[in-house]
Amino acid sequence: MNLSFFDQFTSPCLLGIPLILLSMLFPTLLLPTPDNRWITNRFSTLQLWLSHLITKQLMTPLNKKGHKWALILTSLMMFLLLINLLGLLPYTFTPTTQLSMNMALAFPLWLATLLTGLRNQPSASLGHLLPEGTPTPLIPALIMIETTSLLIRPLALGVRLTANLTAGHLLIQLISTATTALLPLIPAVSILTASILLLLTLLEVAVAMIQAYVFVLLLSLYLQENI
Repeated sequence: MNLSFFDQFTSPCLLGIPLILLSMLFPTLLLPTPDNRWITNRFSTLQLWLSHLITKQLMTPLNKKGHKWALILTSLMMFLLLINLLGLLPYTFTPTTQLSMNMALAFPLWLATLLTGLRNQPSASLGHLLPEGTPTPLIPALIMIETTSLLIRPLALGVRLTANLTAGHLLIQLISTATTALLPLIPAVSILTASILLLLTLLEVAVAMIQAYVFVLLLSLYLQENI
């Protein structure tokens, strides 16, 4: 029984070929194809409005130098948002529950922001490792602490996204299993559990959107420190 709860987090395979790449490419099918006209239908209008809203929210704390990252950050936000929401559908697989994938997204982008700061303003970037006015005896310890906190940023990004989505999927499966088991035994309790399951599903939809936003927002804040 315990193994069946975690089977949903294993990458599906067909003839020994993992289908995780197919599940990652599927959200792109939901995006409308480009057209010569500015507005083709209501769906494209909604997509343009959502893209503009996301770009505006992400670019607000950045200066003009950081606006070069608008396409990368907005695309990443839309990618994570669609994958997280599609993973809530029945009989689907959520690639963002895999720590390896989240680290593959977090580490290169974090490293790019760090290298950008070291190239453009090395003194200011290294100055974050030592707060101003630090007593001399505490300088070695603070440098080690700040360096450690800097290096674990990509790990924190990946673990945060993985843990939140994994916990939500496990809770949904546990409560749905309890609802099914209690239906022939105690129907009243089963109906109450089903209502809790509905509320939890709505909460998980909000968590899927919030976690995608937090992931990209933290990357934009790291970028702001280095430009």
